[in-house]
Amino acid sequence: MAMPPIQFDRATGVLEGANAWERLAALALASGSKVASAFSHRGYNGCANLLRKTLPERDIAIKLNPDATFEFPYGDGYWSKLLNRSFCYENELELLFQDSADVDYTLIDCGANFGYWSVLISSAPYGSHKAIAIEPSSQNFAILTNNARINGGRFEVMKCAIGASRGTARLSGTKHEAFSIAGGARDGGEDVPVIALDNLLDDGKISVGGKYLIKLDVEGVEIEAIKGGARLLQGDSVLLCEEHGNDPNHTVSRYILEHTPLKLIVYDPRSHRLETVTELSILDRIKVSSHVGYNVFGTASAFWQDRIRVLNANASRRMQ
Repeated sequence: MAMPPIQFDRATGVLEGANAWERLAALALASGSKVASAFSHRGYNGCANLLRKTLPERDIAIKLNPDATFEFPYGDGYWSKLLNRSFCYENELELLFQDSADVDYTLIDCGANFGYWSVLISSAPYGSHKAIAIEPSSQNFAILTNNARINGGRFEVMKCAIGASRGTARLSGTKHEAFSIAGGARDGGEDVPVIALDNLLDDGKISVGGKYLIKLDVEGVEIEAIKGGARLLQGDSVLLCEEHGNDPNHTVSRYILEHTPLKLIVYDPRSHRLETVTELSILDRIKVSSHVGYNVFGTASAFWQDRIRVLNANASRRMQ
């Protein structure tokens, strides 16, 4: 019988259900994140995963807020940063999601992994929004499904990848946060179904007149996914897309700027604002770490562009 998950409350820092060694590991994982944050957590994942091998196999359930619980294998290198209560995961997305709590939108969570954002966005402090969590990996999907279950089944899960059109592809990789259909691997991995974003409209999963935030974390097939969402992106949608830190050509942003009708927007940590990009050179300054991803936004929606203007105005007032 599996051991019950360790419990951790990010608001209070209380850790429950852990033995002495697991408590010591929690201290190491949290302290390591605080130290590694000074250099964008380089090396943290690997060290945490080594520590994980010394721990019993069990999960940890982290209370993100009073209405959101996120569960994953204890010691996981990617997600254990959440034990550091000062750690903010993808703060540029956090900024937009918090500001949009009062908007009636649906999150389309592509490459959902274990469902962190779907758990949060569907919680009361973030507006109890509808979310569709899309994840191709069988391994990840099992954990994603569990996170939907422990949060009352309040968001939908779909097991597939996102691409330019319907079909199948080979999913492969060694890290759960970086599984991809881009490699075309023959050995290892698994065959997975692929759908296009516009197929969500075709299949009645979403409606043409709705408002959508589309998180696109698809590890190398971003451009194909954008091509497959042309109709959806014409409406009141914002594309939240990862720009890889190790790509000096800014390939995804360049495609959005030069080949789509979308306005390209990026969070500038210098101004603490979401800035409209007309020259890609701004990304040379923002993308300071080659081993991390940076989220850029694309939208053709007047509604969302106005919301972003208001968000920026509020940010400017807070800085004064």
